[in-house]
Amino acid sequence: MSRESTFNKPANFFSYLILVHLGALAVFAAYRLLLFLTVDYSFPPHIASDTALQAKAFLIGVWFDNVMACYILLLPLVIFWICTIFDCSSKWLFRLFNFWFIVLYGVAFLASAANVPYFEYFFKTINSSIFEWFSYGTQTVGMVTGESAYLKALLIYLAALLLFALYVCGISSFFCGRIEKSKRVSIHNFAEKRSIVSIFSILILGAAVVGACVFGIRGRVGYNPIRVSAAYYCSDPFLNQLGLNPAFNILQSWNDDNRSENRKLQLMDDAKAIAMAAEYRHAADSLAADTLSSSILKDSTLNAYYGVPGAFRGKNVVVIFLESMSANLMGAFGNNAGLTPNIDSFWRHSLHFTNFWSAGIHTNHGMYSTLYSFPAIMQRNAMKGSVIPRYSGLPTELKRMGYRNLFFMTHESQYDNMNAFFKTNGFDEIYSQENYPKSEVVNSFGVQDHYLFSYALPVLDIKAQEGAPFFAVLLTVSNHPPYILPDWFKPRSGKIEDAIVEYADAAVGKFFEQARGKSWYENTIFVLLGDHGKLIGTPDCEVPSSYNHVPMMIYGYGVEPGELDMYCGQIDVAPTLLGMLGAEWTNIGYGVDILHQKRPGIFYGSDNMIAARADGKLYIYSPESGLEYFYTCDSLGNLTAATATAAASDTDTAAGDSLCHAAGTFADLKRWCFAMFQSAECVVREGKTVVDYAERGEQGL
Repeated sequence: MSRESTFNKPANFFSYLILVHLGALAVFAAYRLLLFLTVDYSFPPHIASDTALQAKAFLIGVWFDNVMACYILLLPLVIFWICTIFDCSSKWLFRLFNFWFIVLYGVAFLASAANVPYFEYFFKTINSSIFEWFSYGTQTVGMVTGESAYLKALLIYLAALLLFALYVCGISSFFCGRIEKSKRVSIHNFAEKRSIVSIFSILILGAAVVGACVFGIRGRVGYNPIRVSAAYYCSDPFLNQLGLNPAFNILQSWNDDNRSENRKLQLMDDAKAIAMAAEYRHAADSLAADTLSSSILKDSTLNAYYGVPGAFRGKNVVVIFLESMSANLMGAFGNNAGLTPNIDSFWRHSLHFTNFWSAGIHTNHGMYSTLYSFPAIMQRNAMKGSVIPRYSGLPTELKRMGYRNLFFMTHESQYDNMNAFFKTNGFDEIYSQENYPKSEVVNSFGVQDHYLFSYALPVLDIKAQEGAPFFAVLLTVSNHPPYILPDWFKPRSGKIEDAIVEYADAAVGKFFEQARGKSWYENTIFVLLGDHGKLIGTPDCEVPSSYNHVPMMIYGYGVEPGELDMYCGQIDVAPTLLGMLGAEWTNIGYGVDILHQKRPGIFYGSDNMIAARADGKLYIYSPESGLEYFYTCDSLGNLTAATATAAASDTDTAAGDSLCHAAGTFADLKRWCFAMFQSAECVVREGKTVVDYAERGEQGL
């Protein structure tokens, strides 16, 4: 039998599938164009004139549409492949998959159709929140039938689905007819017309096509499969969402909603928690800086220097997150291994905070809390999700003040959804693995710290020449497994866990050595802090202190060195910096300006546990098991478990629900901790995380 005859049937099968696939992509693209043409949105002048930038959203759209289409294509593709191997075919198979494509694409197209009025109203891509509408059947039907925008979308959808169904049936009939004609021409039996070579060829060809389809589902060759973050490519919020496939977004957001870490935290009644948190905020706000000079800024020189907000108005700001930098790794905190000579030097010459705690034990927790002043809630990654939440915080407030905001990371930009989250929430430019030479990428976390710093310096040079102040965040990663040392670095330590800390410290030292020669250096304040810690030595409690106790220092030309030993944490960084810069802003987060306000204690999380410290006490609670742990803490930070009797007695003697501070009994500490986490849970779920400066009279908590 001829080669043409051997591959006639597979060619017809695959041609049918490819044409259906292309037809679906055309429909998705048509809906995207409809959204682009009808949404009531005006581009900024520099984007309105950039046709290429706008066109890129449509190219990204094809990428996301193809992912959704490959999901729908995979099963028919595999079954047709099997049929070609065994040389079987039938009209009913085409009819079955006609039904499959029309139904599944009908659902996907419905999402695209509904997205047009949905986006017009909410200015966000349709997502799993629509499932909430299903519990209000009558009202939802009334909304769809009573609102002209939804009726128009429904009519367009029905017309598009009808045309697509006719198209699918038409090409199905064509290729089915070709196969039937081929059958009539060839009446030989199976053994005569199928050779081992032809069967093997079909196996290889089919495997390649199925593999391509699976790759299409994954969407990319990188470390992670495609995420919503991949659609965010510029500073315009409309274009960043235009490329998303609505059906893909619904499925991804539904999956995010059902992750165990995203289940609602329930420590106490929401209303009660909000009221208690508001009482705490009022108490903190009522304390004037002059009454705190002796307790916060013990040195009179420091009080004179930092006592008036705005001493650093107009300065550039560079925040460096030190990966896994537990305070226990530093000589300043008693480590005698000499791992961090550079960071220890900065510590001595900086305004530093000895009792500083990370919000959680993951990098996403540290960035989220540091930049936006909200606590990390359990193991939840607040930046992840197909629905990108909006926050006011350090980046957005600095942007209001005319700053140019940049974020430098070592790895892929869509890791932890960073690209989408940060572009939505105040950052103008993201620099990531996609920007660096492939030769510099050493593992799944991208480039090493020294390259990150060397890449950032010339970018900052350019920004400084543009005139506006800049805010830059540099996220290091080398002190995270897998540990890889550059060939040129020769550590003193023979243990890789220590050697990598030496390297991370050296990379920071080299960055400052080079930065000192820059024109912008003296006009810049630097913040160095651990994103979280790591386990050092023997755990001292259920939430090991070394995981959350991290260094934080403010360093730079004109920064008066000094030491503050009050409880504080990552949630306080944004308010403190904005105070130093003289910002006029509304604080709706959970941090305070620790140069002018004294917090009673600090609360933080460690995946499945929460903790709070105040007045020499540590309280730990596991929401999953209901178990709680009580510790006392001496002046050196050493913990001693409180006896069950003492803790119970302490708890029982507490009176009422009033809460102006956390110090006092374990019961005070517990209620304060619960109120902070529960109120944050409520505020975030209700989306009350953005300041509306048009209605500035409204405060947060």
